[in-house]
Amino acid sequence: MTDTNTLQKQNKFSLVPYLLRYKWHYVMGIIVLLLVDLASLYIPQFTGEIVDGLTDGTLTDVKPLLFGIFGAGLTMTLGRFGWRFFIVGASRGIEYRLRNDMFAHLETLSARYYNSHKTGDLMAHFTNDLQAVRQAAGMAVITAFDAVIMTIMVLVKMIIYVNFRLTALAFVPLTLVAVSCYFFGIESKKRHLKRQEAFSNLSDKVQESLAGIRVLKAFVQEDRDLTSFDSASRNSMEKSLSAVKLWAVAGPFLDAVTGISLLLTLIFGGRMVLNGQVSIGQFVAFNSYIGMLVWPMIACGDSINIFTQAAAAFKRISLIFQEHPDIVDIYPDDLPELAQLKQDPQLLARYPEMKAYADIQLQGDIDIRDLTFTYPDGEYPVLSHVNLHVAQGEMLGILARTGSGKSTLADLLLRVYDCEKGAILLDGKPIGEYPLAVLHRDMAYVPQDNFLFSDTLEENIAFGLEERIAEHPELRDQIQQAAKDACIHENIMEFPENYLTLVGERGVTLSGGQKQRSSIARALLKDSAVLILDDSLSAVDTDTEEQILENLLRLRKGKTTIIIAHRISTLQQADHVAVLEEGRLAEYGTHQELLEKAGFYAHIYEKQQLEQELAAAD
Repeated sequence: MTDTNTLQKQNKFSLVPYLLRYKWHYVMGIIVLLLVDLASLYIPQFTGEIVDGLTDGTLTDVKPLLFGIFGAGLTMTLGRFGWRFFIVGASRGIEYRLRNDMFAHLETLSARYYNSHKTGDLMAHFTNDLQAVRQAAGMAVITAFDAVIMTIMVLVKMIIYVNFRLTALAFVPLTLVAVSCYFFGIESKKRHLKRQEAFSNLSDKVQESLAGIRVLKAFVQEDRDLTSFDSASRNSMEKSLSAVKLWAVAGPFLDAVTGISLLLTLIFGGRMVLNGQVSIGQFVAFNSYIGMLVWPMIACGDSINIFTQAAAAFKRISLIFQEHPDIVDIYPDDLPELAQLKQDPQLLARYPEMKAYADIQLQGDIDIRDLTFTYPDGEYPVLSHVNLHVAQGEMLGILARTGSGKSTLADLLLRVYDCEKGAILLDGKPIGEYPLAVLHRDMAYVPQDNFLFSDTLEENIAFGLEERIAEHPELRDQIQQAAKDACIHENIMEFPENYLTLVGERGVTLSGGQKQRSSIARALLKDSAVLILDDSLSAVDTDTEEQILENLLRLRKGKTTIIIAHRISTLQQADHVAVLEEGRLAEYGTHQELLEKAGFYAHIYEKQQLEQELAAAD
């Protein structure tokens, strides 16, 4: 991993590593900016010398001064391109790397984090917050430099070339700017933090409403949702206006101070010209220098404004990097994927203690011992004292009412959450002793909420493969075979572009059954040692379900399969069926053994048989 990632994992998030990466860009940019400021100092002086020479008739050749003005102007033009290239370019690079590191860090965080953080709020970090940090690392550096260095240089030039007393008199009002900017900055930071929080809420509202637009329309809740959106939008507007109003006061205040300074210059400077204390050319140059001080004063306000926005954004971004994943591997954080280890001898040499993991393969023997689990934010156990054993190659069916912990069991097998050490054994070893890369490589999972990406059906089915279709076109035959085994091939061939058909966001253009079967095809293509189907046949008809189950029995010989379902027809072919009630293992046995027990399983079976008979009669 990069040094920046290592730093974030130490819970000491800082922008310093990012800035140091572009240190030479900043050095070159500051040098160029300094040259621009120096060049700009001589234009008023050359202009004043021309005026004095024309006034007293001593100027015999104006060309050197004109060439001096032209040279200074050319230097300023090229220099302004230069500092933009170096400093603004560096800020864009910092934004790019910070965005990538933040996204990579988010991918390491566990389910608990996403349960308590909204998508819209996280999206705001990648837009408004990163933009504020970029502006602070770019234009704010420039404006802050000018606010300090340019002010000092202009004042020194005014003292040396014109008059100290006149300079002091004109600058006294400008000191009010520095004092006021300090207090403006404190209040601005508070308002910008509220503004960014309001924008996050608005982003989350938009994302949630658009994702659920079909539900809104189905329940005719457009007007109510529009009212809710209007409230979030108004709150964002009010917080933004609050920040804008503050600087709407600051701007005219800066102009007023500048105007006072110019007025004092005209009054007292004009008198000094009449008294012969300064020349007309010096007076003209002095007024130009006063005008040049306006930009640093404005830059002072702008830089404080930008830095306060960035400080608020930085605080929000740092909270992300300060989060630690609940699920961590037992090996060093910078260990590459196992696939890389197997292909690169140099990496194996770098991690000698990890060589054993490069060739590890799960066999599929699952032993659950006295498993009790409570969610991190929960009060009561979701699973209590569950004991199960699934031998390699067996098919286990799990039946339970909603909320009885069956999906939680799947999450624990995938290490979405961690359980007590020794509660789940894989091939005789605690599940926590396996790298996550091994678990996720050798386990295939079809969740209840089937998620398809906005891509082609072909890419969605091949999503779990290490190879990409563009590089290995021969994979298409395997993809189609997996689709046939999942009974989705014929549907796909009816689409206009067949396997190249683009599905909408989250697969919205497909029916529920088509999404389920596409997800099953994706899992079958991995051909993993363990396959977990979490209520993944609920949206298909019984004939299709029967065909898929037959294919599973054929394809999964010698491999472990866990099927979680509500319909007993899905579980009849399983080697054993576990019945969970309120998180406890209530019944366990084969289909026939459970029917003979005449318990919950038998009751559900009879009820579902009756429903099928009534449906057939209709």
